[in-house]
Amino acid sequence: MANLLASLVSSARSLNVFEQALVVAQNNVVNAATAGYAAQRLKPVASAFEPTLGLIGGIQAGEVESARNLFAEQAVRRQLEALGYFEQSAQSLTSVESVFDVTGLSGIPGSLNALLESFSAWSVDPNSTEARQSVLDNAQKVADAFRQAALTLDQTSADTDLQLRQLVDKVNRLGEELLAANTEIRRGANRDAGLDTRIHNTLEELSELVNITVLHQTDGSITVLIGGQTPLVVGDHLYRIRANFDLPADPPPTYPEAQAPAKILSSDGSDITSQIALGKLAGLLYVRNEVLPSLVGDAYHEGDLNRLAKALADRVNQLLTSGLVTNSDPPETGLPLFTYSAANPARAAHTFSLNPAITPDKLAAIDPGPPFVSNGIALRLANLANSTDPADGLDGFSYIEFYGRVAGRVGRLLADSKDAKDFKTQMVTQARSLRQELSGVSLDEEAIRILEFQRAYQANAKVINLLDELTEVTISLLR
Repeated sequence: MANLLASLVSSARSLNVFEQALVVAQNNVVNAATAGYAAQRLKPVASAFEPTLGLIGGIQAGEVESARNLFAEQAVRRQLEALGYFEQSAQSLTSVESVFDVTGLSGIPGSLNALLESFSAWSVDPNSTEARQSVLDNAQKVADAFRQAALTLDQTSADTDLQLRQLVDKVNRLGEELLAANTEIRRGANRDAGLDTRIHNTLEELSELVNITVLHQTDGSITVLIGGQTPLVVGDHLYRIRANFDLPADPPPTYPEAQAPAKILSSDGSDITSQIALGKLAGLLYVRNEVLPSLVGDAYHEGDLNRLAKALADRVNQLLTSGLVTNSDPPETGLPLFTYSAANPARAAHTFSLNPAITPDKLAAIDPGPPFVSNGIALRLANLANSTDPADGLDGFSYIEFYGRVAGRVGRLLADSKDAKDFKTQMVTQARSLRQELSGVSLDEEAIRILEFQRAYQANAKVINLLDELTEVTISLLR
């Protein structure tokens, strides 16, 4: 009789285990399409069998284990970090590239070509008022084009600063979510599949923004380090980061009138910009601190547009002021065509203007020589288009060629970022596919498991019915 009752209890326990396993499998099916969900498995555990001690054996429900593979999760995050970087770089560089017209039909190259053509027309008829006025009109367009390009790039920089602040805020907000998850885990929710899914989805979202290192602690909580060094979340503490745009004292700025580089500071005020190598935050920092300063300057860079504006203005002004308007006695020398703030080299393109004192009759066409040439200055100005004289260009290139190299560099950076973005998109897809194979839910496998558990449940139920009948028979015999 005792053996029958023990077997009945053991079978009832087994029935409960199979029922729990069915619930876990059904939950997997329901969440098969949930982003970040990892398959769960109920692990049956053999019960101790020692009849003399009242231990009747059988099985009992063990822990619900997750199929999540942490290495696969890390691989996905690494690819997302790189994708975020190139995705953001491509987006920001698209705005930068729009400033540069490589066709030469508009903007700086278009207006500069028109100015050189007007110099050529003036050299043919140096006394023509119409030709002189054309020079001034096209010079005004050149100045306008430089200022417009500089202002547009300034706006791009301002937009980038706003995006940096927004991304930093988002990083901190995601840190808050992970902090809340740590709190739940420490309160005993570390076996919750929904919480586990939420944590890893948040980590994925965070990795798109910045490169992170994730450490899993023995109590189930996670530690998140930015760049592998700076803590963002540790246990029940959140260490916020912030964006900073103040001009640093060290190293001392070369051009203090220009904007300062963007920095990311840790919670204690330390500069962690160099630790941010991937993610959208790094992509923004790359464009803000490297690409834009190389074009329009900052506190430590003069910028190629400023260099071009300065070199062009200096050479044109040098030629015009060395020439004569008239060969009278005393001779009347020419006036500069352009002005800019010489005291602020990193703002030359922003301050590039037509000399307000210049008028058509103040343009000096005469080269006093020797030899004396009535249209010599006009000819030398026209020759700026294809001169081989190093003084008539910048870095060994004509002004048009120099601009073309700058525009081409921006175009190549954009093309490279787009190509890298497309490649990393494929890599993310592959990493997610591998993760799905390792830890995702297979509906075919779950269907087989559910069928197995149902059959085991039914078989166990039959055993219980049989034991129940035997028990009744035994009781009736004992009466």
